[in-house]
This record gives sequence, structure tokens and C-alpha cells, in this order.
Amino acid sequence: MQTPVTLAALNALDKAAFVETIGFVFEDTPWIAAQVWQQRPFASLSDLHTALCRVMYEATPAQQLALICAHPDLAGRATQQGSLGTSSASEQATAGLDRLTPDEIEQFTRYNTAYRERFGFPFIICVRENKKAGILAGFAARLPNSRKQEIATALDEIARIAWLRLCDAVHM
Repeated sequence: MQTPVTLAALNALDKAAFVETIGFVFEDTPWIAAQVWQQRPFASLSDLHTALCRVMYEATPAQQLALICAHPDLAGRATQQGSLGTSSASEQATAGLDRLTPDEIEQFTRYNTAYRERFGFPFIICVRENKKAGILAGFAARLPNSRKQEIATALDEIARIAWLRLCDAVHM
């Protein structure tokens, strides 16, 4: 992760540097940051987050699905192989997903597979706000939902993830 910048410094950046600084807050989807650059200056971190989320929520269904699909499976192969991006690796570690027992790995694998088969995209939950048990309970609770409900829930969870990442990257 980069060294945090102040909001004033972020507001002063050219478009390329702005996107380089905060483009990561939405997993592998820097175009969201690029679209809000012209709205600078932002008065607060909350205003910036609101603008970013507005772009996400107003994106086409295909763009939203691509954003959801950019997220890795929780405790999936990338976690086990150590090939997650920096932010995702750190977040999954805070929830203990990098230290699972063989039984827990099997449980996560089963849920990830069932969820992907049902919805066609990975299960999204803000792991920094959860631990292993809460994440597993989330899988069980959300599997009966409709695809439309899960897309909406995934976008809401992505907004929470983006807020925490933004707070790490930008300070007042």
C-alpha cells in the first residue's frame, strides 16, 4: 500500500496521479476514480466516497458485474497461493482467512463453489468488518437470495470496502 496523502494533496493531483493514488479502492477498477477526477476539489473524504460510489451504482450492469468479478474468492486459491493483491491480502488476513485449518479451507471452498454456481460471481463481503465465522454465516444466509439481491448486496459491500481503503489512502 502507498503512503497516505492528504485530501488537499489528492485534490491537487493531475488525473493520472489521482487515479494512481486511489484507483485501487475499487478492486482492479481504476476507471471509477478516473470518472470522479473532474469533480475535484472534494471538501471531505465522505464527499469523495459518495462521488465514487455514485459512479459505481450508476454504472452499466456489465460494468457492475465486471467490478464484482474483479474480487477474489474469499480464502480461495489466490489466498492459499499468496497471489492476492496487496489490499485483498491484508484484508483477508485481518479476518484470519490466511490461517485456516484444512476443514475451514474445505468449508470455504464448498461455499465459494456453491455461490459461484448459483450467481456467477464471487461472494463479496467486507472482511475487515467480519471474522471467519461471520463470513461463513454470511454465505449461508445469502445463498437463498435472488441474483438481483446479491448484485445489490455485493455493490453495497464493495462500497464499504472502498470506504475503508479510501480511509487508509487519504487523510484530512
